[in-house]
Amino acid sequence: MLAVLVFIIILGVLIFVHELGHFVTARRNGIKASEFGFGFPPRMFGVQRITGEENKKEMEVKSIEVKSIDIKSQGQEIREEIITERLEETEKLKPVRKWRIIWGGRDGDDENEKKDLNEAHEKKFQGGTIYSINWIPLGGFVKIKGEDGGNISDEDSFAGKSAWVRTKVLVAGVVMNFVLAWVLISIVFMLGAPQAFDPAEKNVAGAKIQISEIVEDSPAQLAGINIGDEISKKQVNPAGEIVEVSSVEDVQNYIKNNAGKELNLGIIRGDQTLAIKITPRVNAPEGQGLLGVNLAQTKIIKYSWYKAFWEGLKSTYEITLAILVALGGIIKSLFMGNGVGADVAGPVGIAVLTKQVTGLGLVYILQFAALLSINLGIINILPIPALDGGRILFVLIEKIKGKPVSQKIEQTFHSVGFLLLILLLILVTFKDVMKFVK
Repeated sequence: MLAVLVFIIILGVLIFVHELGHFVTARRNGIKASEFGFGFPPRMFGVQRITGEENKKEMEVKSIEVKSIDIKSQGQEIREEIITERLEETEKLKPVRKWRIIWGGRDGDDENEKKDLNEAHEKKFQGGTIYSINWIPLGGFVKIKGEDGGNISDEDSFAGKSAWVRTKVLVAGVVMNFVLAWVLISIVFMLGAPQAFDPAEKNVAGAKIQISEIVEDSPAQLAGINIGDEISKKQVNPAGEIVEVSSVEDVQNYIKNNAGKELNLGIIRGDQTLAIKITPRVNAPEGQGLLGVNLAQTKIIKYSWYKAFWEGLKSTYEITLAILVALGGIIKSLFMGNGVGADVAGPVGIAVLTKQVTGLGLVYILQFAALLSINLGIINILPIPALDGGRILFVLIEKIKGKPVSQKIEQTFHSVGFLLLILLLILVTFKDVMKFVK
């Protein structure tokens, strides 16, 4: 249940932050947003600010008579004014700003809502953005006026804005995903993050030997070993003897000396110490190793808050570059007819990975969330139909042509693209399910 909760929180935060970028940029550029929601509909409840003007009665003090009299006091003349006042009721046009609550998915579901709506119509009040909490807690959404076309003459419409403003609104969500990744990685560096170091360094305080990669269908994967697991420095061999392993080379020699024998491999996972039954292969495919893992010697690196943000920025750039290189390799492989050539995880695969990192601790969860945020940003900026990059592509075509692309053509393009994305998601999910069932 903890892993499910972490998965929902991570996915929710990533999508919510992305949509927040669109929302804030749209509002700052004078574009109306009818609703900004946390989670997906159906709506649980929402709040909306109502603004306008109405005549309000108030009591005003008015002077109706002023008398001046002269009096003598101690041989001096003093003039004294006597003012007679009274309260009068007057009407003045006053600004109205108030919040109303909307329950459920429709407006006017109960008596209070109907009363608010009737008052708003009668007095010609304007309703602002509805800020809603929705029942499906997976991210968020924003409804921007004119996002799917509309009257370009409306000043508060997305369709009526310049190409530059529309591009800013579309790019803002992606930018927010990269900013979120930067912040998360910076927090990781403040808390202390495991980093690989040169094995030639001796007596490094807090040094660990960790699993950095697992080959598919290898003994390690079949035994349930996870990336990030730490190899215990004390192992018990099949003869019951304790063997000390303090380096990657020590672990490799220990595995090699026990090839073909069942081991209770000592693993540290978060706060747990596990003994995992595993039998190293006698012969392994080239480059895979007897267990099918890559090992890294790591130590905890911790930075002060100001240096952590700089290191976080550098790390975000390096991760982004690595993902782009990997994505380029996948696209090249597809064009050459070699298939994807890499593991592509869908929601099920991400959920399984979330379960693995949850067992390793907070630092790994934050790193994982940052990695997903960068991936989400990169995928969204690609010129794929129905995504931000696809919409930006049509803005660029408009600038080149000097006039907008037919709204019907653009809508068809995005609709077909969205359908293909859904089909791809189903295919990847099916592949994930079959993989983990296997």
